[in-house]
Amino acid sequence: MTQPQAKASAALAWRPRLAQEARLVELDMELAQGGEDAARLHIEIERAALLGALDRRGEAQTAFIDILRRHPTHFSALNEFGTLLAAHGAIDAACRVYTEAILHHPDNPMARVNLGNLLLRANRHAEARTHYEAALKADPDHPGAHQGLGAVLSDEGDREAAAAHFRKGFGGRAISALPYRGEGPPIPLLQLVSSGGGNIPTAPFLDDSVFLTTVVVADHLDPHAPLPSHALIFNAIGDADLCQPALEAAIRLTAATRAPVINDPRAVMKTGRRNNATELAALPGIITPRVEAVPRSTLAGSEGAAWLRGRGFTFPVLLRSPGYHTGRNFVQVEKAADLPAATADLPGDEVLAIEYLDARAKDGNARKFRVMMIGGKLFPLHLAISRNWKVHYFTSDMADKPDHRAEEMAFLEDMRGVLGDKAFAALGAICGRLGLDYAGIDFGLNAAGDLLLFEANATMVIAAPPENDPRWAYRRGAISAVIDAVVAMIKDRARIWKP
Repeated sequence: MTQPQAKASAALAWRPRLAQEARLVELDMELAQGGEDAARLHIEIERAALLGALDRRGEAQTAFIDILRRHPTHFSALNEFGTLLAAHGAIDAACRVYTEAILHHPDNPMARVNLGNLLLRANRHAEARTHYEAALKADPDHPGAHQGLGAVLSDEGDREAAAAHFRKGFGGRAISALPYRGEGPPIPLLQLVSSGGGNIPTAPFLDDSVFLTTVVVADHLDPHAPLPSHALIFNAIGDADLCQPALEAAIRLTAATRAPVINDPRAVMKTGRRNNATELAALPGIITPRVEAVPRSTLAGSEGAAWLRGRGFTFPVLLRSPGYHTGRNFVQVEKAADLPAATADLPGDEVLAIEYLDARAKDGNARKFRVMMIGGKLFPLHLAISRNWKVHYFTSDMADKPDHRAEEMAFLEDMRGVLGDKAFAALGAICGRLGLDYAGIDFGLNAAGDLLLFEANATMVIAAPPENDPRWAYRRGAISAVIDAVVAMIKDRARIWKP
């Protein structure tokens, strides 16, 4: 490398990365000098964690395994190793390591909170709650335990109790920086989230070797606190039915910066199910369901069926607790006599009554298409086919039906040809009306080619299929196209920012 090239390379290097590499050299030199076992162990753990921070995953994992072979019950080694595994998606292995830490250190709240967070991500809420409560017994002021227990209670519909824990967990701690593992200067990005869920899953596209992400819990940030340095804001608050306080806070926060904002919270605020049902019904080629909010106690009582009929509903009718996705707390009620039982297990004081739109084709199967809207463009993501009215990809009949997968492949390769001009134009109209940078549309089709709208909002997940299963090879190109489009959009927005 010539001297000018070396200077250019040094100029492009990111100083914190250089500091990490320099510290690694120091640690290697200290280890080479020998020393007492306790001090040496501390250095070894720091070194293994630093290798992970530098994205040298294999070396970090080998280092931790070597440490734990000699010190199998050491808390810091177990906890840091679990953190490394979780950061790289080895969730089951991380859970086992955290469980081992808890076994040997039952009164240390940190491993319990870390394990609880992974269980919460896996929707194993009862198990997560057990660990959060045990952590708070050991440390009543532990912020992570309050945050986690608040998330569990919010999911159970106890919003008031959840809010109390969120205040304790996020008070003065509404800003946190995620690790950055890139070699050059990052793109500094603020990610706005809601404390109670309803956020866009950003892990598939916010690459920690590209973006230095600072997470801001909008509904708990001191309104007078300055925002961290950023080139743009990604508003990840996506559920208008659940996150109104957070969206209102996000509107105030984004008004205080001149940086570009992806998914303007004012636009997200308009995408609740009731609002969409009204606003999008006027667009050609779209059929939206009737949607009404109703106290759960009304439907559970003797006049529930009369209430529904008085507002134009017929059976079967769908009932949904606001703020839940992937089919949770969403039921179909076939007849009036079933109303009390159907509402008994739904969380929250209010539910949404939704008109049932029949998306079954001649073969008796229901079909649900998902199309993503990224930067004003449409991308097919998946088609799920099921005998069940409630169609979700992970519970549909796709894995065991080659003909269903062939139908989905045709949709991914020729979206317009499969949907028809009427439905394709309807998708474009929805995209233009919502004005979101990142969002998705779930829908079916009727025999006339009309789009049957199920939902259109920003909370859509881009879920990749198992890497080692050849049955899903045809899907990977479509998923990659969506992720690439999101990353390109974010980079483009950051590029135009002039401080």
